Amino acid sequence: MTSQTINLTILKKYFKDCSKQDLEKDITEIFRKYPAIKEYYQTKLLPQANEEIIAKYKKIIENEFFPTRGYGNAKLSVAKKAIADYKKTCQFPEKLIDIMLFYVEQGVKFTNAYGDINEAFYNSMENMFDKAVELICKEDLKDSFDERCQKIVGDTCDIGWGFYDTLSEIYNDAFEILI
Repeated sequence: MTSQTINLTILKKYFKDCSKQDLEKDITEIFRKYPAIKEYYQTKLLPQANEEIIAKYKKIIENEFFPTRGYGNAKLSVAKKAIADYKKTCQFPEKLIDIMLFYVEQGVKFTNAYGDINEAFYNSMENMFDKAVELICKEDLKDSFDERCQKIVGDTCDIGWGFYDTLSEIYNDAFEILI
């Protein structure tokens, strides 16, 4: 017995065969059931709601590094999942860049507060910084994020594991800074 999976062609045929009322009913149902769908439509139809949504995901990230009580766990998987979840609903590239850089800023702040972590931790920060900088270049937003990226790099100058060197190289290559 082979199991069939739905694909875009089947879905489009289903939509074509549905009445407008059936489509409204389906969309209303998934809107109620799935928070990500609700957030998607909130950012699409009410762009001002995006600030509340990004604040929610930033709070998740911040909580991993600096919870209200106790010490941070720095579970990078939880923080990165918040970024991935936000990315699904995000309508504005500059907001996605903002949350990616926020993740790196929290990691840098965590290291400066608690001391050296481990190589995997720094690799994660470096990869996220690299992705954010790539998106900055792709969207032609260097002027908007240059100062913030410089600060992130500067805040890593006393951190080990080659962290500063890697972030500095990513920044210099993207922003075409000649050393």
